[in-house]
Amino acid sequence: MAHRFGDLEAVVMDRVWAAEDDLTVRDVYESLLVEREIAYTTVMSTMDNLHRKGWLDRERHGKAYLYWPTLNREEYSAQLMRGALEGTRSDLVLAHFVEQISEDESEALRAALRRIKPSRTKS
Repeated sequence: MAHRFGDLEAVVMDRVWAAEDDLTVRDVYESLLVEREIAYTTVMSTMDNLHRKGWLDRERHGKAYLYWPTLNREEYSAQLMRGALEGTRSDLVLAHFVEQISEDESEALRAALRRIKPSRTKS
């Protein structure tokens, strides 16, 4: 099964995914302070953990690190969806999924399948 983030990891990843540029721990810390009381060291250790787990990459910039995601939000969501199919009757899981999505989501799914179908038959 694909990795699901802990609560704080998910909040940090949301901030990183929403950013237009790479972020420092201080950037994330200051954005979180608007909503909650949190220690700088908590944010720092969370981002370090995400880096060690392979979800964030980083590069030293002066005395700080700049962080960026190794996958975008959509790639992460696709991994979760793929993980949900592992070890199950994927045909039944997919049927239940399709029954629950809106007509707009259903059309987006059909469009995605049309886009990838030609590339799969080229091999």
